[in-house]
Amino acid sequence: MAITLRQLEIFLAVAQTQHVTKASKRLFLTQSAISMAISELEHQFGTPLFDRLGRRLVLNDRGRLLLPHATEILRQVKNVETLLTETGGSIAGELKVSASTTIGNYLLPYLLGAFVNKYPNIVPTLQVGNTEQVEKGILSGDYDIGFIEGYSHHKEIETIPWLDDELVVIAGPRDPLCKKSELTKRDLEEAKWIVREQGSGTEEIFESEITKQIRQFNVLMRLGHTEAIKKAVESGLGIGCLSSLSVGREIEEGWLVRLPVPFLKLQRKLLIVLHRKKNRTALLNEFLSFCEQWKSGSS
Repeated sequence: MAITLRQLEIFLAVAQTQHVTKASKRLFLTQSAISMAISELEHQFGTPLFDRLGRRLVLNDRGRLLLPHATEILRQVKNVETLLTETGGSIAGELKVSASTTIGNYLLPYLLGAFVNKYPNIVPTLQVGNTEQVEKGILSGDYDIGFIEGYSHHKEIETIPWLDDELVVIAGPRDPLCKKSELTKRDLEEAKWIVREQGSGTEEIFESEITKQIRQFNVLMRLGHTEAIKKAVESGLGIGCLSSLSVGREIEEGWLVRLPVPFLKLQRKLLIVLHRKKNRTALLNEFLSFCEQWKSGSS
């Protein structure tokens, strides 16, 4: 019996989630259908592909060997399907976008809204995560295009410089540091910091820069969302560092204060990311062109 695309899709879902239950929810299949497909695939290969560790299914060496091939096959099939659905040169179809937190929450809703206004036959979907999660989605083929705030670490990912951004150090309005005209390195060493989680582009750039300047860095807590950091800083728990795009309103209203730290260079470039083997469809090319035009208009 030949291996089917459905079997590979189920294999990939189980490999990524490590649970039959989670894979069944992702693919809208019953758990028994998932288990049967995996059993049939293992029977066809004549060897187990997973180690059963309690309720978890973890890839063994044979499964890890199959994983990149299955991912590439499914990505190519998706490319073919996308090409075949483009008719008459019209700009239409589903556009799957993934973006890291700042871009996804504070920029892309406006960008995608403007794009849909121009092309009403487009159906965009947007998934927001951190930079690491965006890259994983691009590499797996789950998303057509991504937007990240940090560095890219994968040779199979193409990066396109997009918008300029700046990280700013913030404090609550009652924090004693707000009274200082300029912060010193000792101020930063003694401060309690509230920062993003590991895997965040904001966190990577900020900690890379600040550890060049100070000897110790006191992290009080790591939070997985920008809004949570803003509220914690506003309440006086500590100070933080976030994109200027995400704190403009709070600074304007006086809920947060931007602290002057002249020796920290926190400018960065927001990036568009694509899989290097991704087919540039008419829809994707038009969206890339639209992003470039939108950048010019927002400068």
